[in-house]
Amino acid sequence: MWERTLQDLIRGLRANKNDENKFIGQAMDEIRHEIKSKDMELKAGAVMKLTYLDMLGYDMNWASFHIIEVMSSPKIHIKSVGYLGAVQSFNEDTDVLMLTTNLLKKDLSSTPADIAVTLNGVSSIMTADLARDLSPELIGMLNHSRPHIRKRAVAAMYRVFQKYPDALHHGIGRLQEKLEDSDPAVVCATVNVLCELARRNPQDYLPLAPQLFHLLTTSSNNWMLIKIVKLFGSLSPHEPRLVKKLQPPITDLISTTSAISLLYECVHTCIIGNMLQGITGDSLARTCVSKLAAFIEDPDQNLKYIALLAMVKIVPTHPHLVAEHQDTILSSVDDEDISIRMRALDLLSALVNRDNLQSIVQQLLSHLVKPESSAIPSAVQSLSQHIIPSTPAKSPGAPSQSTAYRLVLSQRIMTMCSQNTYDNVSDFEWYLSVLVDLAYVSNVDIGTQIRDQLVDVVGRVRAARSYAVKLMVKVLSDDTFLLHAGEQGSCSEVLWAAAWICGEFCSELSAPDELIPYLLQPEIASLRPDIAAVCIQSATKLFGYWASEAARQWTESFLEDLKQAVDIMIEQMEQLASSTQIEVQERAANVLQLLIFIKRDVAIYKPKQENGFSDPSAAAFDPVSEPSFPKSLYLIQPLFSSHELNPVASIAQASVPVPDGLDLDAWIVPSMQDRVAEEGDDGDVTERKIKRNKKGKEKESGSRTKAKGGKKKQKEGGYQEELAPQEEETAEEKAERERLKAERLERMRDDPYYIMDDRSPKPSAEDVDSIPVVRLDGPLPVSQEEPRLPGLRSSASVRSAPPLFVVQKEGEMPAGAVITSQPSTPMPSSRRQTPNLFDATTTPPPSLPSFQSYEVPDDELRTSTPEPIKVTRAKKKGTSTVKKKRTVKPDVKVGDEAQ
Repeated sequence: MWERTLQDLIRGLRANKNDENKFIGQAMDEIRHEIKSKDMELKAGAVMKLTYLDMLGYDMNWASFHIIEVMSSPKIHIKSVGYLGAVQSFNEDTDVLMLTTNLLKKDLSSTPADIAVTLNGVSSIMTADLARDLSPELIGMLNHSRPHIRKRAVAAMYRVFQKYPDALHHGIGRLQEKLEDSDPAVVCATVNVLCELARRNPQDYLPLAPQLFHLLTTSSNNWMLIKIVKLFGSLSPHEPRLVKKLQPPITDLISTTSAISLLYECVHTCIIGNMLQGITGDSLARTCVSKLAAFIEDPDQNLKYIALLAMVKIVPTHPHLVAEHQDTILSSVDDEDISIRMRALDLLSALVNRDNLQSIVQQLLSHLVKPESSAIPSAVQSLSQHIIPSTPAKSPGAPSQSTAYRLVLSQRIMTMCSQNTYDNVSDFEWYLSVLVDLAYVSNVDIGTQIRDQLVDVVGRVRAARSYAVKLMVKVLSDDTFLLHAGEQGSCSEVLWAAAWICGEFCSELSAPDELIPYLLQPEIASLRPDIAAVCIQSATKLFGYWASEAARQWTESFLEDLKQAVDIMIEQMEQLASSTQIEVQERAANVLQLLIFIKRDVAIYKPKQENGFSDPSAAAFDPVSEPSFPKSLYLIQPLFSSHELNPVASIAQASVPVPDGLDLDAWIVPSMQDRVAEEGDDGDVTERKIKRNKKGKEKESGSRTKAKGGKKKQKEGGYQEELAPQEEETAEEKAERERLKAERLERMRDDPYYIMDDRSPKPSAEDVDSIPVVRLDGPLPVSQEEPRLPGLRSSASVRSAPPLFVVQKEGEMPAGAVITSQPSTPMPSSRRQTPNLFDATTTPPPSLPSFQSYEVPDDELRTSTPEPIKVTRAKKKGTSTVKKKRTVKPDVKVGDEAQ
């Protein structure tokens, strides 16, 4: 019978590519028949064919027992096939592996050829049981007379120590002796094993340092030196004296070796082994950095990658040395390999400081714009051109074309500038321009981050607000973001920041009325609801500020401009009030009502005479002069200018003191069980029940007819409450109730925690007495400045010196804050504002006309919310058979309250 060999199987697979499954099925049937044969040559051939098919993905675990039979053959070439099959298919779950223990012990005591084959195979099939049973034999093999046996035994001992750690106590001494073996291969194998073992517990191998140091200074085997240097990198952190001892030989290796792998391992060991400290460490660090910089310039991508990784670890201790190669590092940012670009960005993020931030950011921005433009356009140039820089005309695989990479690059730029609350930024006007440039050239979805950064910078740095407002005006006047708002990567969220900044700091605007049309143009309705809502709110702030400025510098020529501005605002708000977005609709509707009120007030306004009165008799009747401008001009500005927005400290919420008597863990509405238990403790449960004098269905039916005056039951929150029936009150009681209600409303009118409806019913035409007479103070005297356009700030307030940028890092804390987590410097009672050079050259914001305020005696001032007054209705005589019960003892009687 002619059997197929392994070569025949391979030829058959190549010849039956179209029907490979059928051919392999026939081959597997033949193998199953051959492997059961008593002929060991035929059985070994079947195992070889199974091993080949196993590499193609076909299972051979079913032949485990037959593989052990081949392993037991006395012939070395057949035994080798058996061990090859075992290495290929055996694992810890192989059930017949326990049968190999005696076979392995027998082979380890056989001829050198059998021992070599056995040591090669046992390292791959080692289990915990085999390691325990074979450790004495393997330790004995370390002293074998043949070097190749000793080398294989050393390698096998690593697997024994992994599976059976207790063998370390018996084998570590013998393994240490192999460091002084006469054969270099045995020494190299021993160093490899020790290097792998020292990764887990390096301090256990410190006694080996003298022998390893001797090998480091005498050996010329680069591969063994790599392992020794790596081993010393693990030992140095646990023995500081090794650092001083190792610096000279490692410095010599770095300076003299031509092997790049050994050179990098020496540099890496210096970094992780704390060898770059002190005077000698500085010189060694300079040498390491220069070598790594040469790696970055090498065309080998692998060297670039590992050099960038190593430099990231050197930056924390020697940033000035790495900064000398800044241009070399920046050249890697545009590498074709994405992994190298990412490592270069990591290195630049760690390298950036206050001195090199601007140069690094400008060069990173150059990777996001056209390659033809050598210089980065400023924000003003970008906005004036009204274009979006197109992506560089590179191949589809170019770095700048990758959306993921552009996103990471843009985020890294903002992270570099904003880390540690803008510690690295010295010129915030430059950073604001960078943020706007990013919005134009990034072409990725980072609009939300840019928006947050713009608002945060303007809120924390007062000196940058004037420039920020000018920059945001240019953003709003440019229709680029508005036209491309629906596209991906348009960064239209910048419009949110621009509108908010211009509205919040409108006093920095020279012509606020000219910006309102940009905020209320029809295309705003197509933006996201949050952006459109902020545009409406900012336009309202701008109009309120412009109107108050017009009132402050009022002349009769402003009247027509005011009417026209109000009409335009109303027309635009009416369109926005019909928006389908509830936020936009609500804001526009609220502003529209305010504008309608202003329009009516302006329509009935009549210019006054020079003395302020059209009728001299009126002046004699009311000595207080009327303002010369419509009073409604000051209607909107107080709504937004009462308080200044400042950054809030991160621990402000946690530092708010808990008021006395407030239990944050208590239930607002107690459960039924808690309520019943609480009432049962007071002994009032039985007294709360309504007594009935009548029994039977007649009484129940009679009580049901009194729906309004009878008993009421409320079931809410899981409990039931019974109230006594109410009787018809007399006229005296009704009058007393109305009087108490009026007093309560009067107290609540001045309480900021209540919203009162001040609208009173319309009086009749003859009810002249209901018209209130209120005395109003006159307006503040108008400044004697020359009349100019309303709301314009003097353009001469241009700073001649660079501003002093002061960042409010801590933020504001609430009144009475209690900080218990960490001690801090006490906050002064009067908070000082950050110095701003613009304050000396700009006109202070106009103050509103002061009206007569209510005067409250000192003894009536209230420092906290008063306790509620509990009123108990007096018991009345009547014919009702139901007796009322008081649930709570009153604190204040009606008579006492009236007094």
